[in-house]
Amino acid sequence: MMMSDPIADMLTRIRNANVAKHDTVEVPASKMKKAIAEILLNEGYIKAFDVTADGVKENIRITLKYGKDKNEKVISGIKRISKPGLRVYADTENLPKVLGGLGTAIISTNKGVIADRDARKLGVGGEVIAFIW
Repeated sequence: MMMSDPIADMLTRIRNANVAKHDTVEVPASKMKKAIAEILLNEGYIKAFDVTADGVKENIRITLKYGKDKNEKVISGIKRISKPGLRVYADTENLPKVLGGLGTAIISTNKGVIADRDARKLGVGGEVIAFIW
């Protein structure tokens, strides 16, 4: 099955698993998705992720993070910003702040896929992939 936006599919799977209070979610792997999962781990939105291979294809198993019980969600929202039909770019001065700095913007730069805080430190702009809060 051909997918037009694999990044949006990954974010939707995470959002749906979070709402359904699942412990883990699996998504097909790619370099971009691995980089996004690494950012989610570093920013504290997920517990862990690991890449599993069954035959030819690889999958990313993401372990979701909750508070004291599963009613306290760490991820309150995920939104895809730059889509295949409309790419959204931001330069260094205009990098977005999610909820006034409480959330994280995922930016694809020439230095790799990084969080907005790191992009500000490096002084680079790029394509705004998604917001997470």
